Amino acid sequence: MSDSLSALANQRTQIQEKYNNFKKMGLNLDITRGKPSPLQLDLANNLLTRPVESYLVGNVDTRNYGGLDGLPEMKKLFAEMLELDADNVIVGGNSSLTMMYDSLARACQFGVPGGNGPWNQVESRKFICPTPGYDRHFLITEHLGFELIPVDIDENGPNMDQVETLVAADDTIKGMWCVPKYSNPTGSSCSEDTIKRLANMKAAADFRIMWDNAYAEHHLDDSPPLLANIMEHCIAAGNAERVLEFASTSKISHPGSGVAALAASPANVADAKSHLAVQTIGPDKENQLRHLNLFGDLNGLRSHMKKHAELIKPKFDLVDEILNRELGSLQIASWTKPKGGYFISLDIPDGTAKRVVDLADEAGVKLTNAGAPFPYGKDPRDRNIRIAPTFPALEDVAQATEVLAVCVQLAAAESVQN
Repeated sequence: MSDSLSALANQRTQIQEKYNNFKKMGLNLDITRGKPSPLQLDLANNLLTRPVESYLVGNVDTRNYGGLDGLPEMKKLFAEMLELDADNVIVGGNSSLTMMYDSLARACQFGVPGGNGPWNQVESRKFICPTPGYDRHFLITEHLGFELIPVDIDENGPNMDQVETLVAADDTIKGMWCVPKYSNPTGSSCSEDTIKRLANMKAAADFRIMWDNAYAEHHLDDSPPLLANIMEHCIAAGNAERVLEFASTSKISHPGSGVAALAASPANVADAKSHLAVQTIGPDKENQLRHLNLFGDLNGLRSHMKKHAELIKPKFDLVDEILNRELGSLQIASWTKPKGGYFISLDIPDGTAKRVVDLADEAGVKLTNAGAPFPYGKDPRDRNIRIAPTFPALEDVAQATEVLAVCVQLAAAESVQN
């Protein structure tokens, strides 16, 4: 037993008293999901109110049918954001998660370019899940019948030794998830070496990387990490079809009425469009036009994102300050200090995460379920807590983090005496 845990056990009575005082306050705080705050949403209210002098973009009447892959100007905006050609972009509805689901569902039903038929004909099909990761990613592949294979993630992205070993040995592994920039919840970004290895590794011909670049423009400061272009590396490695990239304006404008995009190789784009032509007669082009009017171009979008950073960076800084004050000297916890994105990942003593979530709930602070960032909702070490500080007001973030820290202390003290 460490000296820190022994000290906490000796202080259990005092910690319990602090916890009981929080319970008496009747708190009702929620830091479960990574949602923009009302003030962040207000930044894009002109999306709803600014007049549109014309429904025409070039010679396209945005009110009418057509434009299966989106307005050319919106394709160009996403292409500039993702550093690729506009012909490689399909612009869809408000949800990139929907586009991810549809892409995998099509692969299960029809297969993919260069593949050997529908994935649902492979009874033991598997999907790699870097963990801790995004619970909704894992839910999609579980729902579609894949076995979820966890691999570790660190500050450079997925553990490539693990990934390369798995995909080289098993062609029933059909793909993997990856949030390449400011990963949910660790905030890590893929290094250039990781991206090169993903592009070049030996894998089944129909292996697909679901490259969810959700936080491409969500920086907290002016020195964001550079992200190598995985499309270019895949082409150079002779694996042009390997990656399907996704992005959206969901946490840039309004999540309920944003714009999402899929970017891929010409073969993958043509394949997706062949199915979309049956599924729809075109996306909401008026909403795309509203976004073009709001941002103008990529520089306008980036100026808009600096306003987001001004609102949420103080919340991230405050969480770090309180965790340092309450847990730093105890040596029982570690947490990430992301340069962007929406989350902080907190690791605490093994076997205590579920207890911390329950204690916090009893004290009026709702946390994401312990285990949510892991396949099947099961953290094998029961130690990870995801913190989502963006939605609450600054004073509520402070209160919730203080409660969380006391819950971590109490659960750690209990674990010693139990």
